[in-house]
Amino acid sequence: MLKYVLKRIGYMLITLFIIATATFFMMHSIPGDPLGAMANKLPEQAKANYYAKYGLDKPLTEQYTIFMKNLITKGDLGESLKYPGKSITETLLTNSKVSGVTGGLALVFGVAIGVTLGIVAALNKNKWPDYLVMFIAILGITIPVFVMASLLQYLFTVKWMILPTTGWGKPENLVLPVIAMCFGTIATYARYLKSNMLEVMGQDYILTAEAKGVSGFHIIKDHVLKNAFLPCITILGGQISGIFTGSFVIEKMFGIPGLGFYYVSSINDRDYTMIIGTTIFAAALFVVAQLLIDIAYTILDPRIRVK
Repeated sequence: MLKYVLKRIGYMLITLFIIATATFFMMHSIPGDPLGAMANKLPEQAKANYYAKYGLDKPLTEQYTIFMKNLITKGDLGESLKYPGKSITETLLTNSKVSGVTGGLALVFGVAIGVTLGIVAALNKNKWPDYLVMFIAILGITIPVFVMASLLQYLFTVKWMILPTTGWGKPENLVLPVIAMCFGTIATYARYLKSNMLEVMGQDYILTAEAKGVSGFHIIKDHVLKNAFLPCITILGGQISGIFTGSFVIEKMFGIPGLGFYYVSSINDRDYTMIIGTTIFAAALFVVAQLLIDIAYTILDPRIRVK
């Protein structure tokens, strides 16, 4: 296991290096000046100082060398072009906590409710609980998240005036964003787990256990759920990284100062350093999450051997 983990960490570092390099050069290949109109309004000397501050007066290869050196040795992603003096690294660490709270709660509730509904649907195949769960799942998949968020805002803030529309810092500010974000997760896990459980329940070893007189509860708990949940773990990889990078649409609609909010703003502002930093941060979270998922596979199913 240790050898496998070390090898995967090596692959992760290579992957992140390639992503950082590709992102850097792709962002700098976009036509136009990243400082845009801001620098053009300044006197020539001030404009030259501004470009020198961010190293934009140097050749692209030299800019890349400085960027990678600071990233590898210091973990420094530079400063925001839109907000001078604002560290990208500090912004990522600070605002990812906000996204982590919202996304984490949405993922926990979404997985818990989705798994429960999936079990109910599988154990009541072709009965009304199954139809109800599948109806909820279809709604969760087909209704876009911004439509769900708008509907929740209209009902709970405009019509009933129970919860605030936007804001951050109070428990009530979390209710609507979490509901909007977890609805799709509920639908996904309900569908996947029901399908996987029905497939596992039709396997020969389940039929053998039933023939031996093993109780239905123990069959479901010890055999069906453990094997049916394994494919669902794969989905967690992308969702874990999404917890901290934030839901761009939800954070924008509810005024949550998370990482998704900053990412959207950086694109609109052509804040290259913020875009590059956020992309690298999201990629790092994703590859780490994939490693954790692979390790979880080996723990849940010892038959899986890593080399």
